[in-house]
Amino acid sequence: MYNEVIRFIRETFNEPEAFVPLHAPYFGGNEKKYLLDTIDSTFVSSVGAYVNRFEEMMASITGAKYAIAITNGTTALQLALVLAGIRRDDEVITQPLTFVATANAITHSGGIPVFVDVDKDTMGMSSKALESFLTEYAEVRDGQCFNKQSGRRIAACVPMHTFGFPCRIDEIAALCDTYKIALVEDAAESLGSYYKGQHTGTFGLMGTFSFNGNKTVTCGGGGAIVTNDEKVAQHAKHLSTTAKIPHPYEFVHDEVGYNYRMPNLNAAVACAQLEQLSIILDNKRALAEIYNSYFAGKDIQFVTEGTDARANYWLNTVVLKDLEARDAFLNETNGSKVMTRPIWKLMNKLPMYAHCQAGDLTNSLWLEDRVVNIPSSYRP
Repeated sequence: MYNEVIRFIRETFNEPEAFVPLHAPYFGGNEKKYLLDTIDSTFVSSVGAYVNRFEEMMASITGAKYAIAITNGTTALQLALVLAGIRRDDEVITQPLTFVATANAITHSGGIPVFVDVDKDTMGMSSKALESFLTEYAEVRDGQCFNKQSGRRIAACVPMHTFGFPCRIDEIAALCDTYKIALVEDAAESLGSYYKGQHTGTFGLMGTFSFNGNKTVTCGGGGAIVTNDEKVAQHAKHLSTTAKIPHPYEFVHDEVGYNYRMPNLNAAVACAQLEQLSIILDNKRALAEIYNSYFAGKDIQFVTEGTDARANYWLNTVVLKDLEARDAFLNETNGSKVMTRPIWKLMNKLPMYAHCQAGDLTNSLWLEDRVVNIPSSYRP
């Protein structure tokens, strides 16, 4: 049924027979040079010139005043929530259609996820769904937001920019401001994505990014927190380095900290990758245009960026007509060594999050049955 699609993907990647991965890393710059430089310097752990350079580059790219290098995207989000003041059993509103790390980071910080629906077009948190939930369940008392049903404090909101497509983050930010809820953006997938000319991750108190092996820019692992708040930035760096008070030789710590600082080895690769970000983004946008032209007029919808958004097209995405068509597409493509994958199972369906409060998830359920990612690697 999908032989033509499989053939087209193979031709697009110039792979007539070999396995076509979903998203392979691209190393076309100074990665090896910077790695050798790091080894020669002997500064291979969390102290080194490339860590500082990486932070400067991330601040420049995103437009944030400060960036803090972290071990990975999950720990970056966990630490950001701790910095936002999450206390044990506080509630954190997020979306059910996300990678499990979003909900896990909330749990690691001591919070309890609460799920609101996404928009069909962005696949990210719906501002309308958030507003509906807050109107029904939230009340502000003494400058803090509480859930009238559970009695718990609603301390933060974590929208995720799915596959690099920005959600309507300005509307979400306005709601969070009205209800006195800290906004922490999960921008793990959206490096190089903008909404109304502003980089994702910079609309709230903090934003977090991932540099995992399958991301647009990778250093194997790695993450980052960005913020415009100087005190938050200083505290983030302090907590991520085990809360050690700076001293030439003594070891004194003043808080329960975390060993979450990105090693210089990873930062070296990340810097080399960030140097190529514009080239990578242009390449991926060209691939998205090829896909968009091909799927036009077919019964498979190719997902494109919305109004006021500029997506990085991290993972190219299609929407099938129903669950049966989705499963047939997945079976045929993967059976032909062309890697595709379905969108994630909804978080509220997982056993560890089945008890969490959820709003009307009509759009999330619809997308769960239909969305598939197709090969999205850099094309040399």
